[in-house]
Amino acid sequence: MSKVIVITGVTQGLGRAMTQALIAAGHTVAGCGRSADKIAELTDQFGAPHQFSAVDVSDDRAVANWAATVIDQLGPPDLLLNNAAVINDNAPLWEISADEIDKIMDVNIKGTINTIRHFVPAMIERQSGVIVNFSSGWGRSASAEVASYCATKWAIEGLTQSLAQELPPGMAAIPLNPGVINTALLQSCFGSHAEHYATAEEWAESAVPFLLKLTARDNGKPLTAPG
Repeated sequence: MSKVIVITGVTQGLGRAMTQALIAAGHTVAGCGRSADKIAELTDQFGAPHQFSAVDVSDDRAVANWAATVIDQLGPPDLLLNNAAVINDNAPLWEISADEIDKIMDVNIKGTINTIRHFVPAMIERQSGVIVNFSSGWGRSASAEVASYCATKWAIEGLTQSLAQELPPGMAAIPLNPGVINTALLQSCFGSHAEHYATAEEWAESAVPFLLKLTARDNGKPLTAPG
């Protein structure tokens, strides 16, 4: 059965790879990203019924408008994938600027909350749907020089566990560690060593079928994508 799937951060990395794989599998994708040029590329590549919008998830009003449009045209999502995230340049915590900290917190935590606040009520009204909030291995462990990013991903784990307790039967909220994938985010941390890991496209081959099989029985479970 074809699903309506909402994805944040679709312009690169895991978001773009998931978009391509989900559309190839026959599902309808509504996605957002900050780059208007890359959103235009996705629109040209895939077209209707898929929808792609230039949205900064840290902007609550922009997310509200985007969600209203998607729900009006496609209905509530069957699967909401909160994937958008940014990371600090490698540095000790005391050397990370206040502006950079604000950006990381606003996108990674507030951005996830914004999409939940504006998409999930329609899912609750329908009494079905799965919300996957992308965490990280660094949401369950820690490393030097990525303290602010770790803080946001530990926050994602906690807020998702709370959300799971608030949802009605028939729904699920799941914190997902996607694993270690060769994306621009990983390259910023690992440099050339990122090449030793699977590409986003390779990851999506196994991760997308895994995501599509998640159900209410998985509510609250901290899961890790296969890979």
